Amino acid sequence: MRNISDVIEQYLKQVLKESQANAIEIKRQDIAKRFECVPSQINYVINTRFTVEKGYLVESKRGGGGYIRIRRVILHEKQDLLASLIDFLHNQPNLNEQVVENILIRLFEEGLLSEREVRLLFHVLSDESLGLHATDRHLIRRQQLLALMKLLSYR
Repeated sequence: MRNISDVIEQYLKQVLKESQANAIEIKRQDIAKRFECVPSQINYVINTRFTVEKGYLVESKRGGGGYIRIRRVILHEKQDLLASLIDFLHNQPNLNEQVVENILIRLFEEGLLSEREVRLLFHVLSDESLGLHATDRHLIRRQQLLALMKLLSYR
């Protein structure tokens, strides 16, 4: 059985898929009522499932007329995706396993890596494999992912 976060994520992705503009505006309270959960559950889903490295931009406006706008980033060229990920990596101080997994899955979804390559890279960049202090792991992951982006851009 799927948990409520998975259900909310699938619902939002379906609404986004059906949107003509590749963007949706939602009210947190409305979605919370629909799924009979607390509004903070909606925040959790948006903050963890609709991230930059997964290909989404999220804007929000608080207050009575507030909204959350989720936009799927559609890049026209693979080079645009790689450039976007390179910029993201340069500005991301903590590259934990979850961020690495998100990036690798995005590269898979865009056809730049095979499923096997994703599994291998994730294992090589995992906490267990690196076995270093957290700061060093983040630095090594960044350097390795930047090298991967460079390699993929010449593929």
